[in-house]
Amino acid sequence: MLKLEKVHTFYGPIEALKGIVIEIREGEIVSLIGSNGAGKSTCLMTISGVLKPSSGRILLKDSDITGLAPHKIVGRGISQVPEGRRIFPKLTVRENLEMGAFLRHGDFSSELERMFKLFPVLKERQKQYGGTLSGGEQQMLAIARALMSNPHILLLDEPSLGLAPIMVSKIFRTIHEINSEGMTILLVEQNAKAALKLSHRGYVIENGKISIQGRSEELLNDEKVRHAYLGE
Repeated sequence: MLKLEKVHTFYGPIEALKGIVIEIREGEIVSLIGSNGAGKSTCLMTISGVLKPSSGRILLKDSDITGLAPHKIVGRGISQVPEGRRIFPKLTVRENLEMGAFLRHGDFSSELERMFKLFPVLKERQKQYGGTLSGGEQQMLAIARALMSNPHILLLDEPSLGLAPIMVSKIFRTIHEINSEGMTILLVEQNAKAALKLSHRGYVIENGKISIQGRSEELLNDEKVRHAYLGE
């Protein structure tokens, strides 16, 4: 589905990604874990076209999308839920969802109803301004907005950040449900244990390089991963 082939990305003079190689197969949840500043969000922003790689290739279904503008990458089928949610606070819930479908043509009412079925609270609050929602509700809105483009792959950047434990559990159940319906997901998450329990495979990124990769159950039992990222 998605491949990164020796991708290098710079922030000014600083090399943030140093030859990243990642593969995500159709229907998988793949976790990308690592410490703060390791390059996780940079990786997602490079895939999304917000940052341009200096070298390497990004392939979506064997088509080279390296360096395309963000809106063109959305049009190709990659949608991102950014860290911090970044909904439109002065637009209603419904208007936020409609913004997610800005590249689609024709009627998308069936997709809107699907989002309301997936997130019933959004249907209840569809006339409220996004900024009046709780943090958890805003995260649901951010995910639903990304899904409105009907992507092939969903990029999730720290979906549990700043949420109460009960809401974190709800968000992770929703991610599992979305995946069970066939959505391919790349998940960046500080809660490494929860991410690996949810995902099929995982990559550990350290200082801009992939240091460990494997099936999630293998990483959960890896001594280095357990010590460095699972608090064990």
